[in-house]
Amino acid sequence: MASKSSCLSWLLLSLAFTLLVLHSSASQNDRKAYIVYMGNRLLDEVSTSSLHTSMLQQVIGSTGPYSLIHSYTRSFSGFSAELTKQEAQKIAGMDGVLSVFPSKQKRLHTTRSWDFLGFPQLVPRRPVEGDIIIGVFDTGIWPESESFSDEGFGPPPTKWKGTCQASANFRCNKKIIGARYYRSSGVLEKKIVKSPRDSHGHGTHTASTAAGNLVSEASLLGYGLGTARGGVPSARIAVYKVCWHAGSCDEHDVLKAFDDAIADGVDIISLSVGGSPAHNYFEDAMAIGAFHAMANGILTSMFCIIQDSLDQNLVKGKIVLCDGLNDGVVAFVAGAVGTIMHGLDGQRASRKPTVTILKSEEGNDTFAPYIDSFSSRGPNPATFNILKPDLAAPGVNILAAWPPFFPITKVIGDNRLLPYNILLGTSMACPHATGAAAYIKSCHPTWSPAAIKSALMTTAVPMSAGKNPEAEFAYGAGNINPLKAPYPGLIYDIKPFDYMQFLCSEGYSTKLLQYVTFDELTGCYEATNEKASFDLNYPSFSLSTSRSKYINHVFHRTVTNVGSPNSTYKAIVTTQDGLRIKVKPRVLSFTSLGEKLPFTLKIQGTANKFIVSASLVWDDGKFQVRSPIVVVVRDADA
Repeated sequence: MASKSSCLSWLLLSLAFTLLVLHSSASQNDRKAYIVYMGNRLLDEVSTSSLHTSMLQQVIGSTGPYSLIHSYTRSFSGFSAELTKQEAQKIAGMDGVLSVFPSKQKRLHTTRSWDFLGFPQLVPRRPVEGDIIIGVFDTGIWPESESFSDEGFGPPPTKWKGTCQASANFRCNKKIIGARYYRSSGVLEKKIVKSPRDSHGHGTHTASTAAGNLVSEASLLGYGLGTARGGVPSARIAVYKVCWHAGSCDEHDVLKAFDDAIADGVDIISLSVGGSPAHNYFEDAMAIGAFHAMANGILTSMFCIIQDSLDQNLVKGKIVLCDGLNDGVVAFVAGAVGTIMHGLDGQRASRKPTVTILKSEEGNDTFAPYIDSFSSRGPNPATFNILKPDLAAPGVNILAAWPPFFPITKVIGDNRLLPYNILLGTSMACPHATGAAAYIKSCHPTWSPAAIKSALMTTAVPMSAGKNPEAEFAYGAGNINPLKAPYPGLIYDIKPFDYMQFLCSEGYSTKLLQYVTFDELTGCYEATNEKASFDLNYPSFSLSTSRSKYINHVFHRTVTNVGSPNSTYKAIVTTQDGLRIKVKPRVLSFTSLGEKLPFTLKIQGTANKFIVSASLVWDDGKFQVRSPIVVVVRDADA
């Protein structure tokens, strides 16, 4: 089974036709959905919504309210609306507006998988697992699936503040405790009903991978026969249907789902939806939503789709060789003039060609784990000095629940309707990371999102650069290890204030950040231009340089003891020729749980190839706390 990139990240149109014709000042083609972000919520929901309507009326006039798509009022402030470019520019100049940007469209991209990760069915579990709520942003869910039966479940946790948008064909239960759907653009097929019911299959598959019940004798036509299960079978599921039958997901709908899920009381958000990230964090709906989730103690698990990680300087005007599983579109977007698709090896011509049909067999991929060719890669386009992806997780040939309303393939003429299906994709990796994070949350309910991410990264199983030439840009810290992750020994924690200082280092102003927090004490007085970017207390170290440039850089980190009260950790550094890495102090001695100790990591030397990989391990004899170190050469001819 191959592994797929999955990243644990931090920080972050429905208008009736009769209403469209009212906007006589602009044609339909002139208007498109924009997101207006206004930071933290200051007023009550009613007042905030009225403010949004008033702003639209100032720009558009009396028909302004008809342009409104969503008003974000529950967890942060902002709205989405159908606007012309000129109207969007006017709103951008209003007081209290942090950013205005077009709403883009995102795309959707276990019997054995959890065992493959060393996470057996009989792993120790705590009763609090039943209080963990996973918010799944996807294509909905098929509630009748055995994977979502509520047999044996008690009432929902008292912290749950959400709702179930029930309909004639959909009901929640004690397993699926909440469901919402968002549909503001496009026309639905006749057989698709507006409800949280899965209209694609993708959402049912990912939800059951993360938190599906134990279902014995599950298989796809006999393949993968065994007990299907999610990472946290006792956890509850809250469904936020933001994607529909065609696999399209509008950003303004996703942001509204964040607004609701945060207020509803979910613990983890799982988002198997991706697209090209923005280079400005405040013009990225995913980053905005994930940031506010983090500020409320909620971890967002997303996969990476970094389409512009292909270096345009290398590709522009050239013909690019692509793997046969790649469609080549990314190369053209980066400026390539042509592609050569590498497929199967050619066969010699024959005077008597014949076809031999062989019996299908289940194979054993001894090369695994490795990162498949169609998995997304780093680096992080928004902040190069933060390593992405964070982690890798299984994403190939994953058996999970499927709506028996849709054929198991998209092949014309395939009418097979089955309750379980085998899929592959980065979307399948994301819920594995979600399930692992939820398992940690059940063991440590008070841990912050950054602490959970740190535990997953520092306990990950290192992967081979020999199998993956892109090294850490393919697999991050390594393959997730859910069984070990709740016991990391040390964690790299990050508080909201630290993220604010990081944003200062990225060039965002004090005034803008004060709108985000509504805290007058928020300021950029402690940050230098780059210091906080390098010194965000991340459990990895990443540095970009130029070929032949001498490196002399110091990282600052602080670790928190969550292992043994009295423990002494020694620093073990593994590096490659050309680099010298020094850790100071080389020994950390703790006398209590929760104690924090700082250290520095200094890199000197020159990088002799495109990616130079190293690692730091803090070892006390019981816990091994590993962090990847990456130095990358960014010259165009590197």
